[in-house]
Amino acid sequence: MTLAGTLAAAETAAPVESLDVVARMLKEHLGAASVSFLITDFTGSSVVRLGAAGSVETDEPARSIPLRGTPYEDVIRTQRPSVEDKGDGALVRVVAPVTNRGDALGLLELFLPAAPDGEVMREIGETAHALAYIVIANRSFTDVYQWGRRTIPLSLAAEIQHRLLPASLACEAAQFAVAGALEPADHVGGDTFDYVIDRDTVQLSVTDAMGHNVDAALLATLLVGALRRARRAGAGLADQARDADRAMREHGRQGYVTGQLLRISLIDGKTEFINAGHPWPLRLRNGQVRELAPAIDMPFGFPAPHTYRVQSLDLRAGDRLVMLTDGMLERNASSLDLSDLILRTRALHPREAARTLIAAIVDANNGHLQDDATVMCLDWHGVGHSRRDADTGADLAGASAASRRGRAAPVQ
Repeated sequence: MTLAGTLAAAETAAPVESLDVVARMLKEHLGAASVSFLITDFTGSSVVRLGAAGSVETDEPARSIPLRGTPYEDVIRTQRPSVEDKGDGALVRVVAPVTNRGDALGLLELFLPAAPDGEVMREIGETAHALAYIVIANRSFTDVYQWGRRTIPLSLAAEIQHRLLPASLACEAAQFAVAGALEPADHVGGDTFDYVIDRDTVQLSVTDAMGHNVDAALLATLLVGALRRARRAGAGLADQARDADRAMREHGRQGYVTGQLLRISLIDGKTEFINAGHPWPLRLRNGQVRELAPAIDMPFGFPAPHTYRVQSLDLRAGDRLVMLTDGMLERNASSLDLSDLILRTRALHPREAARTLIAAIVDANNGHLQDDATVMCLDWHGVGHSRRDADTGADLAGASAASRRGRAAPVQ
């Protein structure tokens, strides 16, 4: 069970069977009674067990397993494996995270005949790491993985909206970690978020199209397409904003979109920021949450004459920046102290912090949002960080030993 061997075996299989190949390899090599992959759904609040390709019923909703209060939730939150050994000859359950650069794709679950030692845990960890690449490589060719993420049917507007989001909802790099989360309203409101890493910069955007349902989704498509086209052509932030504004005025049928664009240099940490009629971002620094208040320009596509000012944000190593849409400020959630929640989730990875913020808004609105709620959470580590630790083996062995002693491994 080498990393190269696992990838090679998956490559020889059809895209829909690559998970089955890895499962069979683990069963044969480790004597596992069963092996399965559990994929996280769109909301990040549940997982879906993917079976053999022949058992997938694409016309039926996926059977989801809620994460809250389960060992699965602990593994995703801490990114540490779980080893459950009840003794008395019972099978030992191992659950390992399947994650790529901070994007928690799902979980690898095995039932073994005996407690795994450090070497076995290392192999499981490497296989889980390989599985993340296998999922990413094969999800372009099949809808199986998309099916697994849909625990509820999507409307046409929601389908369009999800296709506008980045392929990975979270990313870790040496200088930063970023994650986004979006909860559509009962009638989709046109929210999107995006990010991209270039050689010398990271760029983020959060946008909110006017209206609801398909009309809002089409406006969002136009806006995101214009921003990406300008960005990929090498345009600076001001030109990206102007191109997006022009596209909206020419093709948006009098619609408009609010948004924020942020560009951070990975060389010196300098920031560029444009606010197009959007709610201000929040910054957590030294245990205090402050609303940043840069100047606000007109939304993209607004008919009145206007320009876009490129401003600077005060961003320092150790800061957490939270960009959001107005759905996070719903009047029904007036009892929710967003700043306090940001403070209380400061120890969480941006991925988990963003999901916690979204879940709080959903709970405050009894599960029915009047407007989309979107959050992007950025942890800025600073330009002094030269590399990121992607080792998957060291923590796994420690978790195995700690679990056999009947306690959870410490979260570091």
